[in-house]
Amino acid sequence: MADVNRGNRPLSPHLTIYRPQLTSMTSIFVRITGNALLVAALMIVWWFIAASIGPDQFAVADAVLRSWFGDLVLFGSLWALCYHTLGGIRHLIWDSGRMLDVKASERFGLFMIGGSLVLTLFIVAVI
Repeated sequence: MADVNRGNRPLSPHLTIYRPQLTSMTSIFVRITGNALLVAALMIVWWFIAASIGPDQFAVADAVLRSWFGDLVLFGSLWALCYHTLGGIRHLIWDSGRMLDVKASERFGLFMIGGSLVLTLFIVAVI
């Protein structure tokens, strides 16, 4: 086995000294919103299964989905879906080799945040 001297090597930057960038935070949040969308998906699947089981079970599931908690989860999921979609579009643009410079990436990150809010409010207003 090789003789490894670990005492003289420099340490990598850690979260306590590393300043998060807008592009890294928006990318991390795309992953978080993708996972959070599972909550709404499970609630909707529960609603469909309850509808197929019978009227009593459907009444319970429907009451939860139409309550303030259900409205909050579904509204948050709608925003997460808009944000996650814009994040996917950003990654497709990056995969094509465009907008890889810092200024353009940060502009698109701000567009993702603002655009997801505008899209969510627009969808709620129209529907």
